[in-house]
Order: sequence, then structure tokens, then C-alpha cells
Amino acid sequence: MPSRGGNTQVQRQPAVVVVAVAEPARRRVRRRRTTMPVKSSASFRMTALPMVVAAQLLAAAVLALALVWALHFRGGVSWGRTSNPLLVYTAHPLFMVIGFVICTGEAVMAYRIVLGPRPAKKAVHLLLHLVAMAFAAVGLYAAFKYHHDAVLPDLRSLHSWLGIATIALYALQWLVAFVYFVFPGAVMTMRADYVPWHIFFGIVIFLMAILTAETGLAKFIFPLIDYPSEVFVINFTGLAILMFGVVVVLAVILPSRY
Repeated sequence: MPSRGGNTQVQRQPAVVVVAVAEPARRRVRRRRTTMPVKSSASFRMTALPMVVAAQLLAAAVLALALVWALHFRGGVSWGRTSNPLLVYTAHPLFMVIGFVICTGEAVMAYRIVLGPRPAKKAVHLLLHLVAMAFAAVGLYAAFKYHHDAVLPDLRSLHSWLGIATIALYALQWLVAFVYFVFPGAVMTMRADYVPWHIFFGIVIFLMAILTAETGLAKFIFPLIDYPSEVFVINFTGLAILMFGVVVVLAVILPSRY
């Protein structure tokens, strides 16, 4: 504007520069990535409870089928010296199924079944494995006694090889676990490092027991061509054992809470 002195002065206002700060591309990508679901053990979208219930039903079915087969079709079990050697041999599959299949499966699921503090779960887990080994010892004795009385060679079949390997690994697993988790001199860091290996080898040995039971049942089918009803019972027992093994592994893998 013109001033009184005749001079014109122009007032200059400072220019304001607006700079648009663009968001880095990396940050935008990072925001997009955070919306993706995170993979974890809960991605199964279910807990172990349904599998535990199904395992109990299958265990009851396996026990019932094994008892019907041993008592009805095989005539029971006898340990007498003058008794039929086949009655002695019947104790082998019966005690092995009860010990290495049912008791071992329940021991594997002890941390899912037992309600209470962790020491109580550990005690039940340990005792069930002891019961399983006791039944397996009786079943193994019945097999060797039958082979001795019938003058048959020992350890010639795949079933026998798998059985001996399973028993040996089972006992070794139990001893190593006793040293790590029960022995008071074990270091806590060593226990923590051994826990995943203990779970892994426990599942492997349990699956070996399932496989041994299946191969053992298969040995009874071939001589029974003229007895179809007994073959059906054996086949259903094998299917129930297989489903029990699958459900037990799922109960171990699935989380306790979702």
C-alpha cells in the first residue's frame, strides 16, 4: 500500500511450504503382515478333551474284544504244567494288549486325564508305565514258555523282533526318565532340555507297541480260515487298537486349553 511519504513498501509474507511425508512402504507392508494369523498349536481349533474321551471309549472296546477273543474263542488262560500249551500262549496277546497298548496309552495321556497338581500327574504317569511293564513281562514270559513247551524256535518273526525292540526301548526310556525327572540330583536345565526328547521317544515307542500288536494279531488270522467269526473279532480288535493309537497321539499333540 502507498505510504504517507510517497514511497511504496511491499510487505512480504513468509512462504509456508507444506511437505507431505509419505509413509514408508516397509511400514505399510509391516501393517499388512500383522493381520495374518499366527501359526501355533492352537491352530487345530480344538482341545484334547474330545480325543481323551474317545480314547477311553476305544480302550474299553479294545479290552472287551481282547477278553472275548481270549476267553470265548481261545478257551481262557492256564499256567498249569499239564495244560494245553495254547492256553499258556493265549496269555501273551492278552497281557500285551492290556499292558503295552491300553496302560501305555493311558500313561501317555496322564497329563491330560489327571486333574490336580503336576506332581500327581507325574506319579500317575510313572505308575501306569510300571503297570504296563509288569503286564508286558508276564506276556513275554508266556510267549517264551509256549515256545519252550512246544519246542519252537524263538525270535524268528518280524513280530518278535519288533516286540523285543519295543520292550528294550520302553525300559530304557523309563530308566532315563527316572534319572532326569525323579532323581533328586538332576539339574533343572538338563530336565528342560530332555523334555521334548522324552515326549518324542515316548510317542515313537507307543507307536512301536501298536505296530507290534498289529503284526501279532496278523499271525493268528492265517490258521483260522475255517473260523470266520474269530477272524472278525481279531480284525475288529486290530482296528480298535489302531484307532486308539491315533487318538492317543492326537490327545498328546492338541493343547489342554484353546
